[in-house]
Amino acid sequence: MSHRTRVSGVKASLIMDPDDYEVGRFIGSYGYMNVTSYSPPKFGGLSSDGKLEDPDLEFSQDSIERLRLQDVGEGPVKIRLYDGRITRGPKKGTRIIFKVYPGQRIGGQEADLMAANELDAHAFLQDASEDICQNIQILLGGFETKTGEQWLAFRNDGNFSAADYGNITSEALSRNRSQGEAKFWNPFDVDITIKRRRIFVIKILRGAINGLSYMHDHDRLHQSIGPASIVLNTIVEKDVAYLVPRIRDLAFSVDIRYSSLESDPRPLSEALWRRALAAGAFSSFEKRAFGIADDIYEAGLLVAYLAFVPFCEAGTIDGPSLQRLFEGTFQLNLEAAREYCQADDRMSEAVKFLDLGGGAGWELLQAMLNPDYRLRPMAKSVLQHRFMTGTLL
Repeated sequence: MSHRTRVSGVKASLIMDPDDYEVGRFIGSYGYMNVTSYSPPKFGGLSSDGKLEDPDLEFSQDSIERLRLQDVGEGPVKIRLYDGRITRGPKKGTRIIFKVYPGQRIGGQEADLMAANELDAHAFLQDASEDICQNIQILLGGFETKTGEQWLAFRNDGNFSAADYGNITSEALSRNRSQGEAKFWNPFDVDITIKRRRIFVIKILRGAINGLSYMHDHDRLHQSIGPASIVLNTIVEKDVAYLVPRIRDLAFSVDIRYSSLESDPRPLSEALWRRALAAGAFSSFEKRAFGIADDIYEAGLLVAYLAFVPFCEAGTIDGPSLQRLFEGTFQLNLEAAREYCQADDRMSEAVKFLDLGGGAGWELLQAMLNPDYRLRPMAKSVLQHRFMTGTLL
């Protein structure tokens, strides 16, 4: 890495020599989508037994106005992906995915900051002895080209994301519906398919939240979690036993150690701490709590995405539309949102999924998307919620 992206956390075990790699085919490119939350006054919460304490939510005009604090949009930095492998050393033959950040000339200073931050976050999180961390993509090394591009090499744990899974399954559902009942010659096939999909989705969510919990336990926020930032090693629902979801895209990760919170904010985290101040989080303890709750809010939007998109035909709903529906139209009153969705036959399977266990899915969503950041559950509590344990399936 260059002096611009050199960080103190880089470990000796990371492979930083470009001669140790072989670059393969171009896979694709993408940009980062930043979705952040807001925090109006207190309403309701999640009790110790996983129940919603006050489901009768009301919202003032003041709280609705805080929606304008949200920062939603795709950033200017475009990331390219290539496959490849390690050509020498103890990890010779290991298949990898290269994530390429453009140099300053194309991506500006932000691209270098993002590359440095991602490298620093992975080096900080990965275990010193085994180079592993729970449900998080494994960084193996990286290098800088003469043009200033930053190439980060990750172990190839899959080429599909949760967003890909959602799109592919919804398109397949549309094709099956267009073929009518002849598609399912066995009357039980539909039920089996839906049950298998529910199990697959819960396992994706458990892996993603487990990775987020690991990050929080190790003093890091993700800050851009969403369906595109969850990599999957399979999207075949019959292979759910082999599914291992992993979090990727740590370019906006934030260090929440108290020593870091007491210093001047880094450029990539300034917006987060502005929102924290607007929500009344002034001390280091409050800022840390706000940051963790902000990640939980984004994870709640991920839960909503995976509860809806794979169970609806293509074009019915997408992530941004769900967010607008919940935040804008229904102002985070998910009981009202449920009534709206239930009236639309195209969303019936999604509603049934969240209705399991007397509305356990809606209950969890309402808690994770609580307008008051202080009342959102921790990641470990989310994992223990009855909707997430799989017992309802």
